[in-house]
Amino acid sequence: MAELSKETEEKIAQLQLYEQGLQKILMQKQQFQSNLVETDSALTELEKAQEAYKIIGNVMIASKKEDLKKDLESKKETFNLRIKTLEKQENQIREKAKKLQEEISKKISE
Repeated sequence: MAELSKETEEKIAQLQLYEQGLQKILMQKQQFQSNLVETDSALTELEKAQEAYKIIGNVMIASKKEDLKKDLESKKETFNLRIKTLEKQENQIREKAKKLQEEISKKISE
């Protein structure tokens, strides 16, 4: 096999960086999705509960259901927004990586 040009080697390195960035984004997205599921579960349980409590540090204090619901809805909105942002970043990186991979394949097959 012929030696790869310096330019092709740099493109391969760039592709690896894209893949690493994509992995980080996917991990963050998974974490936010997990938080979203947990928040949805808390909202569901809150609807069923007679009394509501909030944990602050190491202390659990009584709280109004309406206040907790507002807090949880706000968190849910934030998680959804962050997930959408990460999905946009993910798609952008995938597109860049796809183009770069096509360029590399073209160079290698020459």
